Amino acid sequence: MALCSIFCPRIPVRFRPKPISPFLSKPLFPLSYRVYSSLPPTSSTKDELGSVSIGFLGMGIMGSPMAQNLLKAGCDVTVWNRTKSKCDPLVGLGAKYKSSPEEVTATCDLTFAMLADPESAIDVACGKNGAVSGISSGKGYVDVSTVDAASSILISKQIKDTGALFLEAPVSGSKKPAEDGQLIFLTAGDKLLYEKAAPFLDIMGKSRFYLGDVGNGAAMKLVVNMIMGSMMASFAEGILLSQKVGLDPNVLVEVVSQGAINAPMYSLKGPSMIKSVYPTAFPLKHQQKDMRLALGLAESVSQSTPIAAAANELYKVAKSYGLSDEDFSAVMEALKAARSQQS
Repeated sequence: MALCSIFCPRIPVRFRPKPISPFLSKPLFPLSYRVYSSLPPTSSTKDELGSVSIGFLGMGIMGSPMAQNLLKAGCDVTVWNRTKSKCDPLVGLGAKYKSSPEEVTATCDLTFAMLADPESAIDVACGKNGAVSGISSGKGYVDVSTVDAASSILISKQIKDTGALFLEAPVSGSKKPAEDGQLIFLTAGDKLLYEKAAPFLDIMGKSRFYLGDVGNGAAMKLVVNMIMGSMMASFAEGILLSQKVGLDPNVLVEVVSQGAINAPMYSLKGPSMIKSVYPTAFPLKHQQKDMRLALGLAESVSQSTPIAAAANELYKVAKSYGLSDEDFSAVMEALKAARSQQS
C-alpha cells in the first residue's frame, strides 16, 4: 500500500512486529452471552465480598483504579507491583501488601492480574516467585491483561496444573472507565471461576461476556483494539485534512459526534488532539503492541487486514518519535511528520 511505502523505510528494526505462532485449531467463540451489573452492593453483599480474599497484581494506569474500586466495595484486597511505591496509595486505603506474586496467590482466594504485555503477564504468572508458585487447588487466577491467545493458553496450563482455576478476562476500556467501574470484561476459561468472580467483575465493570475456551477472550480484545487503533488513525487523518482545507476541526468533531459514525472516543479525544495535547489514558506503546498482536492473530488464520497493517505503521513511527508513553491519539504526530516531509 502507498501508506506503508511512505513509512516502512523509517521504522527501526527493534519496532518490527514479532511473529506469533498459530494457535487456533477450531472456530472462535463457541459460546457467548452478556450479563449486566445493575445494583450497588448492599451491606450484606459487602460482608460476603469481604469474606473472599482478593489479590491484585499490577498497579499501573488500569490496575490501580480497579483495585481501588474493589477496596471501596468492601473487599479484602492484597496488592503487589514491581515498583512498591505504586502500591502505597492502595495500602493507605486499607489494602495489604506482599512482596511477590507468589505470596499474593498463596494468601488469597482469588487473584487478578493486570500487566502491560504478554512478556510481563507470563513472567508474573510463571517466572521466579510467580503466581504459579503460590497458587493451589481451590483458588482462582483471573488475568485481565491484554495478551495474545498463545500467552493466555500458556498461563492457563501452568495455573491449572496446580489444581487452581483460570479465567482470562481482558478489558475493553481505558483509564476513566477503570476509575468509574465501567469496564467491559471479555472472559473465557473455567466457567465455575467465571461465576465465582462475577460479583467482583461487576464492581469493576459495567458488563461481562463469557466466550468459552481460553484464547477467545484474548482474541476478542485484540480484534476490538485493532478496530479502535484503526479508527483513531483515520480520525487523526480527518482532523489534519480539515485543517489543511481551511475547515475548523472543532466543528468537524461536533459534526462527527452527531452523526452515524459517532463514537465516544472522538468527542473525548478530539479537542485535545486539535491542541496537540495527548493526556495519557491508553499509552500509545500499548496500542501498537495490541495492533501487532492482532496482526499476528490475523496471520495465523490467513485473514487479510490491510487497513490495520497500515495503521500499525503509523503507530510504529509515532513510537520512533518518542511518543510511546503519550496517549495513543498522539499517532496524529506521525501524520504531521509525513505532511511536513511532503511539503
